[in-house]
Amino acid sequence: MNDLRIRAANPDDLDAVLAFWKEAAEGASISDDRAGVGRLVARDPGSLILAEFGGELVGTVIAGFDGWRCHLYRLAVHPDRRRRGIGSALLAAAEERFVELGGRRGDAMVLVRNALAHHAWRAAGYAPEPQWQRWVKPLVD
Repeated sequence: MNDLRIRAANPDDLDAVLAFWKEAAEGASISDDRAGVGRLVARDPGSLILAEFGGELVGTVIAGFDGWRCHLYRLAVHPDRRRRGIGSALLAAAEERFVELGGRRGDAMVLVRNALAHHAWRAAGYAPEPQWQRWVKPLVD
């Protein structure tokens, strides 16, 4: 994939990213709206990383760093483009970002039911930590 371009998203990308997630991402998030993604890009401009091939959006990952921990969300690759190294390229860009920011460990939010994603994350060197359980509380309805 010599023509693969990895770059940070900008405000002009929001609609394309949201449409892409409807097609390529597993499960919807309460933050999957223009306002939510817009806040992310405005607050942390390098956190939403895009993969483009021939000008087409083919993958995303959110690489958020809060100053203490590195968090990965929304790793998604277009179903027709999977198994071609796009996810690996996105994760490499995210990990490079984390190292530049001083991060030391990345964690990923991965749906329990998404077995395909489990394989991809393991192949990238990530492993589940069974001693941890995620607890959530919606802050808005």
